[in-house]
Amino acid sequence: MNKCFVLLLNVCLLLPVVSQAGDQMLSDVLADTSCSEADRARDARSQPAEVLGLAGLKSGDVVADIFGGGGYYSDIIARVVGESGKVYLHNNKAYLGFVGKALKARMETNTLNQIVLHEAEATDLTLPEAGLDMAMIVMSYHDLYHVDKKNGWFAIDGKQFLGQIHKALKPGGRFLIVDHQAKQGRGNQDAQDLHRIEESFAIKDIESNGFALTGKSDALRNSDDDHTIMVFDPAIRGKTDRFVLVFEKR
Repeated sequence: MNKCFVLLLNVCLLLPVVSQAGDQMLSDVLADTSCSEADRARDARSQPAEVLGLAGLKSGDVVADIFGGGGYYSDIIARVVGESGKVYLHNNKAYLGFVGKALKARMETNTLNQIVLHEAEATDLTLPEAGLDMAMIVMSYHDLYHVDKKNGWFAIDGKQFLGQIHKALKPGGRFLIVDHQAKQGRGNQDAQDLHRIEESFAIKDIESNGFALTGKSDALRNSDDDHTIMVFDPAIRGKTDRFVLVFEKR
């Protein structure tokens, strides 16, 4: 039998085992009762098992949690990838102005050496070239099309930004996006005032920058959200209609 075929067959047989192992680690992490009350409360609205389950996380993975805020996802991922892995918990100066206290509180009790605080601006993310197994942006992809100079959030060149992520990912690396759905036909027009972006726009935008859509989840969908309310409005905050997409570097 052809040796290449045998090797390919062995790899294909191994993939489900690796995936199942990663899923089990994720389940074990989320079942850990030592997590903070705040994190456990967020679990209910963020559904991390469904979201991260799309990404195929495994022990030893190197992940960039871009605009990672207070580190909710970084903490979960760090426990899954283990000490042989690494998580770059990225924020820029503007984000740190919003999440500084929450991030400080988490890091004061953090015992996971694989979490690396990574401060960098959008123009130069300083991520390792071809060094990431996965990158992710949760509820901040729309900010590529948002400007708030008063609070230090300046215009971003989306193509250049996504190009940095593409360059940092290994061949076949994954790119996970979660964001607030905008009204159909609005594209990125509501990113400024409502902090929303349309799923179809996101797919086209990201695929045009060297990625291929490989999966999606409806776990965070909410049909009661009519997509016309700003996401921080108390009436909808934490309950917006959100899309979850995972891409692969081409």
